[in-house]
Amino acid sequence: MNRRQIDRFFTVLGRELTVPARVILTGAAAGALWGHVRPSLDIDFAIQPSGGDTQWTAVEAAVERTTQLTGIAANYAVDIDRWGAISLLDYRRHTHPYKVFARVTVRLLDPAYWTIGKLTRYLAPDIDDVMAVLKRRRQAVEPLVRLWGRALRHSPRSMTCAQFRRQVEDFLKTYGREVWGKAFDSEDAIQRFHQHANIG
Repeated sequence: MNRRQIDRFFTVLGRELTVPARVILTGAAAGALWGHVRPSLDIDFAIQPSGGDTQWTAVEAAVERTTQLTGIAANYAVDIDRWGAISLLDYRRHTHPYKVFARVTVRLLDPAYWTIGKLTRYLAPDIDDVMAVLKRRRQAVEPLVRLWGRALRHSPRSMTCAQFRRQVEDFLKTYGREVWGKAFDSEDAIQRFHQHANIG
């Protein structure tokens, strides 16, 4: 997924959609716009039509038509927080403007919030995405461990919570120095992550 493909998808969606809508782009497409391009077969986003649920049929029809015309598959929902067991917290308040395509206003999920989904899944491409974007954006570690801890603390208890905890710890231990430099202290970062997550 690259900028040209993303713009083409939303140019078509803006033409096909009959109602105004706000999009929050996430997944590999958002990662590409934050500076890391890798192969991806689909595009992931939250979409909120201005008229709410009464206009959802129009959204579905427009996205289906756009997928047919562009050949780009789409994963979309009103609320992408429902996609995973780890909370995305107040993600709608943490976005950045991208472009307006006719009736569709596209924003990018903030990179810090975007990492929550990546660390929840934690496959090799997700790790590569997170490392590349954090290095390119020069994201400080303290706001990240605070956010990851809050996300864990506010998530419904499930086996995924323990998995997310282990994956955050592994990321900090294994990749922390590559992202934040040789002076990075993984044990200190993990301790602060635990504090923000209220882990005893």
